[in-house]
Amino acid sequence: MSIRHALLGLLAQKPRHGYELRAAFEVVVGGAEAWDVKPAQIYTTLERLEEAGLVERQSDLGQGSEPARRIYALTESGRAALHEWFTSPVESQHQRDEFFVKLMVTLFSGVGSPERIIQAQRSHLYQEMHALTTLRDSYDVRKEMAQILLMDKAIMHLEADLRWMDFAELRIESLKGQPFAEPEIRPRGRPRKGDKGSTYPPPGSSNQ
Repeated sequence: MSIRHALLGLLAQKPRHGYELRAAFEVVVGGAEAWDVKPAQIYTTLERLEEAGLVERQSDLGQGSEPARRIYALTESGRAALHEWFTSPVESQHQRDEFFVKLMVTLFSGVGSPERIIQAQRSHLYQEMHALTTLRDSYDVRKEMAQILLMDKAIMHLEADLRWMDFAELRIESLKGQPFAEPEIRPRGRPRKGDKGSTYPPPGSSNQ
């Protein structure tokens, strides 16, 4: 998720200082245990948003003995950027999966057992699902429905991963019998096949 857009959304509600933004972000995502954002990341992001003209800094004298804090407010450009984020779909990252890469490397290298890798991962997912289900059931439906909704989403993703592992386990033997494509070794600086602007294969090649 884009932290910068989340901060823009929180500033759309009202001007806030960095510490308040971090606290509000934790409330939105269901607590620091769900998504821990360090104060340095908040302030670095605010600086970049200010440089981009999406937020503006306002003075704050503090209250009582509190030190002065920098208050940030949303600009019109920031409001437009937030609207664009709201109306744009979020790209999934399901094709960049570390477990899938581990499984394929095991098959490719011939080192290790893909069956044992699946078994270990399945056991881990069941443990994670149990922990998330316990956490979800501990929330108060009258006050913490947002956290419950987030846990539901996480649990459903784990259930989908477990179903996929069942399919993968059935297809392991077929995968073992299929050769992996050898990587293309090309001269340095030569574009890969399929790259934008690539001239490979060269014009007139019989492979075209």
